[in-house]
Amino acid sequence: MYPRVIVDDVSKKFWRGERHDTLRKLGPALADRVFRRGSVTPSEFWALRHVSFQVNAGEALGIIGPNGSGKSTTLKILTRIIKPTSGTATLLGRAGILLEVAAGFHPELTGRENIFLQGAMMGMTRAEIAAAFDAIVDFSGLADSLETTVKRMSSGMSARLGFSIAAHFDPDVMLLDEVLAVGDAAFQARCLDRLTQLKADGVALVFVSHNLGTVERLCDRALLLSGGHAIAEGDPKTVKEKYLRQLTTNN
Repeated sequence: MYPRVIVDDVSKKFWRGERHDTLRKLGPALADRVFRRGSVTPSEFWALRHVSFQVNAGEALGIIGPNGSGKSTTLKILTRIIKPTSGTATLLGRAGILLEVAAGFHPELTGRENIFLQGAMMGMTRAEIAAAFDAIVDFSGLADSLETTVKRMSSGMSARLGFSIAAHFDPDVMLLDEVLAVGDAAFQARCLDRLTQLKADGVALVFVSHNLGTVERLCDRALLLSGGHAIAEGDPKTVKEKYLRQLTTNN
């Protein structure tokens, strides 16, 4: 099998106390400095340190670990939302991405319009989107709500639509960050069945979750992050047990 996801010696540094990481936040940051809150001296911290892994076509990697361990940072680097401080992260092929509920959706557009928007953002032609449209709507179960703007949809409805789009636009790689917990139990089961089928079809999956049972069921390997470091990788059951021992020790 050939690699679809390659993370090579990736590290990511952030700054505590630094508020203006985007232009939109610069104004509030300057105001904070004037009114005392900005007097905090920024200090660096490493969200990731020298993390490396590879995911081949037809393979699923589950990334687990406590809050703040670097899981979501890893996916944001893979999707180019943020850049690594050092190292490289490469995706080979078309990526289906679902990092949070309604991520990438335009809130003023309807479900129908967002399907075409997301397809275009993934580089698909209008004809390709149209060909997948019925399957997306059928899987989501949102045919009656398709003309509703996303801002009027519940979090569960947004999650249904987001997953359905990502999973039906013929991805080579699927990146998911704890989004399946939003849907109801029946929809979660359908999602897992769909992910299993995608894996069988050669799609590489990177799945971040606190649901260790799901990771063990779906994934071929698991990666345990702690404090930004990769401290274990291998059989999901073995890595899960190491994580649970770590939690018991820390508590």
